[in-house]
Amino acid sequence: MYIKRNIEEAIIQASKVYPVIMVCGQRQVGKSTMLNHIKESNRRYVSFDDRQAKRLAETDPTLFFETYGYPILIDEFQKVPSILETIKDISDKLGYQGKQNNGLFWLTGSQKFEMMKGVSESLAGRVAVFEMSSFSKQELANVNYGKFNPEISALKEIKYIKSDVSDIYKAIFKGGMPKVNTSSINRDKYYSDYINTYLERDIKELSQVGKLNEFYDFLVYVAARTGQELRYDEISKQVGISAPTAKSWITILERSGVIFILRPYYSNVTNRLVKTPKMYFMDTGLAAYLCRWPNAETLQNGNMDGAFLETYVVSEIIKSYYNSGVPINNLYYYRDIDQKEIDLLVVTADSVYPIEIKKSKDPTKPDKNFAVLNKFGLDVKPGLIICMCDEIVPVNKNCYLIPASLI
Repeated sequence: MYIKRNIEEAIIQASKVYPVIMVCGQRQVGKSTMLNHIKESNRRYVSFDDRQAKRLAETDPTLFFETYGYPILIDEFQKVPSILETIKDISDKLGYQGKQNNGLFWLTGSQKFEMMKGVSESLAGRVAVFEMSSFSKQELANVNYGKFNPEISALKEIKYIKSDVSDIYKAIFKGGMPKVNTSSINRDKYYSDYINTYLERDIKELSQVGKLNEFYDFLVYVAARTGQELRYDEISKQVGISAPTAKSWITILERSGVIFILRPYYSNVTNRLVKTPKMYFMDTGLAAYLCRWPNAETLQNGNMDGAFLETYVVSEIIKSYYNSGVPINNLYYYRDIDQKEIDLLVVTADSVYPIEIKKSKDPTKPDKNFAVLNKFGLDVKPGLIICMCDEIVPVNKNCYLIPASLI
């Protein structure tokens, strides 16, 4: 069963403008399935998991394209990064000759584009890059609200299906991986196989990690810290690795799309880069499996219920950006030396939207920290309290309760 992906239209439109389309993201989230579903009948498909195709691309890229032609869809292109130089040359040559070169090359990779060495230089101005993740709640419900808009007027326009707390935690526990949601495969068996594949295949390719047992312990520990501040010294101490190794391994998880790093907001841009970020797993099902939660009910009533709800909401918002083909450059969190924290900030050029995420149906004083944002000189818009309420309800003129099932 194929479930329509909300990113499809953005890719089709970009393919009319750019010679190269690149779809990156975590392994097994459905990148090649989606592209194969929407591709034209004359577009050839080849995967660099195929050793013969990979060898030809490495040794004679010109002959590779003479053999396979174009338009072409290349899966796992990061295994032969040198192919990008040939793609650049072909695109430029056709452009100089006045021939159509848009949409000739569709590429998928299981590493983030901006973290691939030398790739951005090779295709500058010639590539449209998309991030892709596991299914969003919207995709599973066959709806598309577009990029998350924190304006109250926009949120009130959304026709959403109401879900109670148990439904939401069932979705959190199951996760959004396509195979878990489109087949009868056992959830635990799937995630077990996924982790083994990730450890044995991707991790070795990314950084030649030699200590797979220690990396697995690290992965479990990081999953248990989803939605919390990222402190390398704590990871180092608890897992028994050096702080530089912890930082390197976090980079591997970010690079392969398993986690998302959320920076703190400071008016000084430099400080945003050096202050402690927060870390979120992009698939809550994978994180719940690693933490060994046996079922959704236990997770809902456990000591990580709030962290998983926050991870779920933040990851859904991130997915809405991915599916709209929009770069994420305006999402932050806030925390100061007085321990005042705001879960999420949506920042525009001259305004900021504060967002808190609560498991409660009617949280007490949910906007108590919003006033700290006045010091930045931005227009502080009405804040959102994403919680277990049934409908949008004003707390006061500057704050609204928003159902988690709407996100």
